[in-house]
Amino acid sequence: MFAIPGKQAVTITPTAIRQIVKLMDAKGHKGLRVGVKKGGCAGMEYTMDYVDEIDAHDELVEQDGARVMIAPMAQMFLFGTEIDYETSLLESGFKFRNPNVVDACGCGESIKFKDVEELSAERDA
Repeated sequence: MFAIPGKQAVTITPTAIRQIVKLMDAKGHKGLRVGVKKGGCAGMEYTMDYVDEIDAHDELVEQDGARVMIAPMAQMFLFGTEIDYETSLLESGFKFRNPNVVDACGCGESIKFKDVEELSAERDA
């Protein structure tokens, strides 16, 4: 895996923690799984799904009662990401501040990551 001992793969803001705990409590889920998939105009999109069973291969991040699992194929792309929850007049939702993103589409729903070789070199440094 790409985890660094003693460092969480992602951080979660207090606002996101409250929203995740609220979703977990309301639906009885064990947490949220975050991943990435191919799609969108920039090449990749974030995914979020409810989790009822924790997969042994997921990276588990627990913070103040909130549980986020990172899918195995997404771990290297999400390492160092801050997950936030923002509310505005027009929309509300989770926001990802990801240092591995090099480009995003105009609407912000689709992202492009650094090359896999570059990500691997940064993790090994």
